[in-house]
Amino acid sequence: MPISSTRQTVLARRIRWLVTATITYNVIEAVIALTEGTRVSSSALIGFGLDSVVEVSSAAVVAWQFSTKDPETREKTALRLIAFSFFALAAYVAADATLSLLGIGEPRPSPIGIGLAAASLIVMPVLSWAQRRAGREYGSRSAVADSKQTLLCAYLSAALLAGLVLNALFGWTWADGAAALVIAGIAVREGLNAWRGDPCCS
Repeated sequence: MPISSTRQTVLARRIRWLVTATITYNVIEAVIALTEGTRVSSSALIGFGLDSVVEVSSAAVVAWQFSTKDPETREKTALRLIAFSFFALAAYVAADATLSLLGIGEPRPSPIGIGLAAASLIVMPVLSWAQRRAGREYGSRSAVADSKQTLLCAYLSAALLAGLVLNALFGWTWADGAAALVIAGIAVREGLNAWRGDPCCS
């Protein structure tokens, strides 16, 4: 059922606000994860930080799309850019995780990383749900795709948390690389979904 122009304006403003909130959180998340990941040689933390960078770029793409009076004209381009960001993330993280599993750069325990993963596991589902709801009502595939990328961060947070905790408690350094490969696999799946376009808004 078509929505009124007034409701479209409200939803577009809400999407822009949620995108801004996502960008702000992910910039902070990226700085912490990349700094700490480099310090403790954690491919999972570095992958998580790079995912935050990708999320910022994805959110920026949606912000760019909704900066015009007719966002639908930029929909296909926005989806392609979001998909490419997923694929780039997957390629880098998979390569880094493989090196880690081969014993190149043994990860050390990271309480800071554990705290960051736990915080993101709480924050990201809330932001994702709000943006997906607004995107679906508006009928924007790119907004929904971006919300899925935000939800991906929650999945990644769970994988990261498991890997970091197992390494910290039991010294299972392989768990870090395994968590990173999970991150890469999910990124590929979501990249393919973004490329095809989310069917929920048809």
